[in-house]
Amino acid sequence: MRTVPAATPPSSPIGLPSELLERRPDIATAERRMAAANAQIGVTIAAFYPTITLSASAGFESSGIAQWLTWPSRFWSVGPGISQTVFDGGLRRAQTDQARAAYDASVATYRQTVLAGFQGVEDNLAALRILEEEARVQDEAVKSATQSMTQSVTLTTNQYRAGTVSYLNVITAQTIALTNEITAVQIAGRRMTAAVLLIQALGGGWNSISPGSPA
Repeated sequence: MRTVPAATPPSSPIGLPSELLERRPDIATAERRMAAANAQIGVTIAAFYPTITLSASAGFESSGIAQWLTWPSRFWSVGPGISQTVFDGGLRRAQTDQARAAYDASVATYRQTVLAGFQGVEDNLAALRILEEEARVQDEAVKSATQSMTQSVTLTTNQYRAGTVSYLNVITAQTIALTNEITAVQIAGRRMTAAVLLIQALGGGWNSISPGSPA
């Protein structure tokens, strides 16, 4: 019988930098949402203040000054207009609080996503290492049994050709010889699956590359 060597899955890495998880689409998305929510806080705070510049020819100027101040003359007039705009019944304060709450929620989502990513990597690392050890033990069993099983198959085949045993004996001997090899191939397949799941959990391979660069 001829033994067909099984494909060898990649060896599990000893250690993995956490930065590799930044390539995961879910983590990258959560990070960008968190940054956007943080930027929105600055937008709502900036709404409290008009953009005013001092001009030698026209006094105060602002692109949005009509929403903040009333200008009956060249002088700054604090009238009903500014009261309605600046003192808005807490609208801008509420908008700022809402932006901060949205940011806090995005931070919580980001942390949860990262922790889930860490858990997925750890689970698949453990599975890959367990399967590597299982494959090593099975490989030793296959090597120790190959010679005796080959001799048994050869002997039984010769006996069948001589008419001393039925072909069922040949099939039985071949089945026993193939059992360990089938188990080894199954373990190799499970190792391949575990390696793929680890790569998926990392958002790419486990080489130390910067996020965004090709894996």
